[in-house]
Amino acid sequence: MADSESVRIAPEMPAMFDGMKLAAVAAVLYIIVRCLNLKSPTASPELTFQDTPLTRFLLKSCPLLTKEYIPPLIWGKSGHVQTALYGKMGRVSSPHPYGLRKYLPMSDGATATWDLFEPMAEHNTGEDITMVICPGIANHSEKQYIRTFVDYAQKNGYRCAVLNHLGALPNIELTSPRMFTYGCTWEFGAMVNYIKKAFPQTQLVVVGFSLGGNIVCKFLGEDQVNQENVLCCISVCQGYSALRAQETFLQWDQCRRFYNFLMADNMKKIILFHRKILFGENGCKSPNALVDVDLSKLYTATSLMHIDDNIMRKFHGYDTLKEYYEQESCMHYLHNIQIPLLLVNAQDDPLVHDSLLTIPRSLAEKKENVMFVLTLHGGHLGFFEGAVLFPKPLTWMDKLILEYANAICHWEKNKPQCTTSSDQNCSDHSE
Repeated sequence: MADSESVRIAPEMPAMFDGMKLAAVAAVLYIIVRCLNLKSPTASPELTFQDTPLTRFLLKSCPLLTKEYIPPLIWGKSGHVQTALYGKMGRVSSPHPYGLRKYLPMSDGATATWDLFEPMAEHNTGEDITMVICPGIANHSEKQYIRTFVDYAQKNGYRCAVLNHLGALPNIELTSPRMFTYGCTWEFGAMVNYIKKAFPQTQLVVVGFSLGGNIVCKFLGEDQVNQENVLCCISVCQGYSALRAQETFLQWDQCRRFYNFLMADNMKKIILFHRKILFGENGCKSPNALVDVDLSKLYTATSLMHIDDNIMRKFHGYDTLKEYYEQESCMHYLHNIQIPLLLVNAQDDPLVHDSLLTIPRSLAEKKENVMFVLTLHGGHLGFFEGAVLFPKPLTWMDKLILEYANAICHWEKNKPQCTTSSDQNCSDHSE
């Protein structure tokens, strides 16, 4: 009897295991679909602007503003994957543009460095145009996303000047106890002034990525003189207000707390690399070295806020972290910018909380010179394009910046005609 019962039970076991396998596969597929956001639709960017002759001209001259941004099918709709690929890989098949490194002594003993890249073709307006570029946090001209963009700009007739954030280059030591901060514009301003003097005939296009977007907008808004000979400014993926952002960076929503930890760990490595000059260790004394720093707090820091409070704010003598964030944010300077200003963000950027996007949206609703572009996908400085799996070397972001810059160059060159003639004639001038 026992044998006959076992004969009846045995055939049922494979069916039960098959059901478990199907359930496991279904669960895995569900997780993949959710994590990669595969059900999310593609869409054209959300635009906020005022109806002016310039914005109408831009909409006609920049197809990317109204076309769907289509990321790679498998992973491109995940802001985390886009951000991770930008962070680890930068770009695919990144070129190696040749540039000349410049060294500029600062009044406090620091040495600003930046790289100059000459154009590889004539600009399609026939004008001399220089892009002055400020990279993201702890970045420099050797980063792959910067190299890819510079090469693309050179081939389209732009001279490029790329700031290397103070202390970011691993092979260049600091010459004073100060490194880059969230909103210090000194080095970027020195680079811009050098370009204006070395190339008096050139016109400038200002470009900032992430933290660099904050710096360039703050620089332009600090003094109207800084906007002279500047055609336009383009900011991509910045957060606009460090004071507002600090609260969101402590939240686990969108894994923001984890990204905060990773960025803090990278900052710690840079600071410790320069510890001799910054803190006057091992006999390397400097009159301005930070002597009231508790390095044990640096070693145990798990967020950018801890590092900013213990070290970064002290480079410029701020008494509190709140004062540092308020004074170093471009939010208080944006309304002073009178030149055309393009602000670009991605809705799925895990580093920039949705609440911060009210700043550029509100600005674009009030000021005629501002356009705010919000894509559904793209992550933080990702914006990869591609059919299914493998991304293309050039990103949507690279192409949009050049498209917008070219349109502004044509607008300025043909401004008398554009302000007195029809939109169709203005569009014709850009071709």
